[in-house]
Amino acid sequence: MERVTGIGGFFFRSSDPESLSRWYATNLGVEPPPQTYGGTVWTQEAGATVLAPFPSTFEGVPLGPSGWGLNFRVGNLDAIVEQLRGNGVDVTVDAEVYPNGRFAQLSDPEGNAIQLWEPT
Repeated sequence: MERVTGIGGFFFRSSDPESLSRWYATNLGVEPPPQTYGGTVWTQEAGATVLAPFPSTFEGVPLGPSGWGLNFRVGNLDAIVEQLRGNGVDVTVDAEVYPNGRFAQLSDPEGNAIQLWEPT
């Protein structure tokens, strides 16, 4: 069976795309899309990626009001939480340490759900 090799993009609507792209770059290091075909693109590190559909009635972590949530792997959860809080971003770190790692929850300025995951 032929398989996909990874996620090549994540596309969603925004009321202010330029501002939201800057927020992701400033707070999470995810650079905005290039303006030319030869421009540099944010490149993720290899690692586990989960594609997990939820029932249409599900509400809560890791989904936001839009019905989707974005999970980012991080190398040092404590450091990025400190960085985000220093930038005025409200972040909630899960008290529980799970077998697959540690998690934190936040939202971007438009209320989209973001989960940070420090794998074990």
